[in-house]
Amino acid sequence: MADALRIERFDDRVVATLDRPGVRNAIDQSMVDELHALCAELEASPRVLVITGCAGVFASGADIAQLRERRAPDAREGINTMAFVRVRRLPMPVVAAIDGYALGGGAELAYAADIRIATSRLRIGSPETGLGIIAAAGATWRLPQIVGEGRAAELLLTGRLLNAEEALAWGLISSVHSEDELMPAAHAIADRIVANDSLATQYSKRALLAPVDAHPAIELDLQAELFDRPEKFARMTAFLERRKQ
Repeated sequence: MADALRIERFDDRVVATLDRPGVRNAIDQSMVDELHALCAELEASPRVLVITGCAGVFASGADIAQLRERRAPDAREGINTMAFVRVRRLPMPVVAAIDGYALGGGAELAYAADIRIATSRLRIGSPETGLGIIAAAGATWRLPQIVGEGRAAELLLTGRLLNAEEALAWGLISSVHSEDELMPAAHAIADRIVANDSLATQYSKRALLAPVDAHPAIELDLQAELFDRPEKFARMTAFLERRKQ
């Protein structure tokens, strides 16, 4: 059986392409399992992750054929939810490069990324209520953080889809690119990330994901550790030397 993820590994990043074109990259159990395996790899060896889809689609949602057969115990297990939580908690940033449809679980996977960019063909949203279920793999708590409670409620309660212009205006994505420029733009973002200190980047993400009541203590603890590292002195010295030139 073909892999549901096509993975390209580099020294400083990994590109994971959702690769089930026959079903518009629907997220099935095999893809979830492969996401868990990839997360384990990136937890052990932190690198930037770029997630995209093949054949002009990010992901059309969860695999409805599998989803239809799941019952209450499956819902409580959080099959997709736990995979997306793990993606969200990866040590280094995750960039979602979205072309075409990102629906239901596909949208929720995109919401788990730190940075989202898209093409003008983007159509993103959560039509779950039309199928008799709710968006239970992250949309109900991540989407309000991204676009605000009112806009999140509109999307989740109506099931309507946003196009690229709307998603950009709402802050759901940060930039729009042509189809040919989407992946170069994603790599350019990764380039900027990896040019910085890896541990400082990881600590910045850790602080971003911390609950409100953890601040400002978490920043102070993380900063204290960074302050005594040789990397801080080397980078600041290089900065001061460049400024003299």
